[in-house]
Amino acid sequence: MNTRLPVERRAQLLLRQMTLEEKFWQLYMAPGDPRADSTWKHGAFGLQLLSLREPTAKLGDAAATANAVQRWFIDSTRLGVPVILFEEGVHGLMQSHATIFPAAIGFAASWDTTAVRNVAATIAEQARMRGIRLLLAPVVNLARDPRWGRVEETYGEDSWLSAAMGAAFTGSLERNGVVATPKHFVANHGDGGRDSYPIALDRATLEDLHFPPFRASIDRGGARAIMASYNSVNGVPASASTQLLTRTLRGDWKFGGVVVSDQAGVGGANVLHHTAADYAEATAQSINAGLDVIFQSGAHDAALFWPAFRDGRIPRARVDTAVARVLSLKFTLGLF
Repeated sequence: MNTRLPVERRAQLLLRQMTLEEKFWQLYMAPGDPRADSTWKHGAFGLQLLSLREPTAKLGDAAATANAVQRWFIDSTRLGVPVILFEEGVHGLMQSHATIFPAAIGFAASWDTTAVRNVAATIAEQARMRGIRLLLAPVVNLARDPRWGRVEETYGEDSWLSAAMGAAFTGSLERNGVVATPKHFVANHGDGGRDSYPIALDRATLEDLHFPPFRASIDRGGARAIMASYNSVNGVPASASTQLLTRTLRGDWKFGGVVVSDQAGVGGANVLHHTAADYAEATAQSINAGLDVIFQSGAHDAALFWPAFRDGRIPRARVDTAVARVLSLKFTLGLF
């Protein structure tokens, strides 16, 4: 709690006090409410408050609920590590009483990065006033086939335009105190526009077309999080690709933020791609490849992923590296 110490030092001091189970939960995010579910007793990386999306939710409920949930994590977990409240925000904060802006494809047609920058600033402001500090946005995948069902979430087919728009949106969120999470890394659709199907692309195509919007969001936009995609890339699930998550992101691009999975994306290795025998193996593959945070649909799903941590398939040093990134982000955000 000594704010005069460097963030990295504070993170290491806290890390030394944590049990393995507490470390695991700092690498887990999902919708939920700890006030109604004691499964969260060891903490969490992040929490999504779905009740605040309901039409019956009142504007004042959002801040009050966020404060109550944050207070629960501080007072009711052993070490009092705060949680990052997160939400969707591709074209507006996905909560009741928040502004809905035109879809990204509409802004792409305008070629107006200033408008995108202003919209993102308003989304960030509406998120902050509700306690939301991380948004799962923007989508910077390329729409290379109009049959893909998520074209409207993108900035279109052109890599240069998507990079410019993504950097503008990301930078505006980050400058206004909200962590941006450009997604989905990388090439999220397959032949025929089929969503999240396996893709096979040579390195030159990835470098020329699919990487630039993500790299611009990091280098020019300052993104502090990246979301891995559901699809596989050249036979390896994107959420378990050492080539993508470690060699490219960490090595080539020097990305220092956190890498999160898409919701239920880690289990795709065993239920979709068949590159892992079960959830434990899929977990070990992902975390060892460079994924930091597992995103699921609820607290009780954690039981699928915990065994890979408990039985040592993930080296403790790798766990500590991921947790240190998480804690450093929370210190930087001022949540403590």
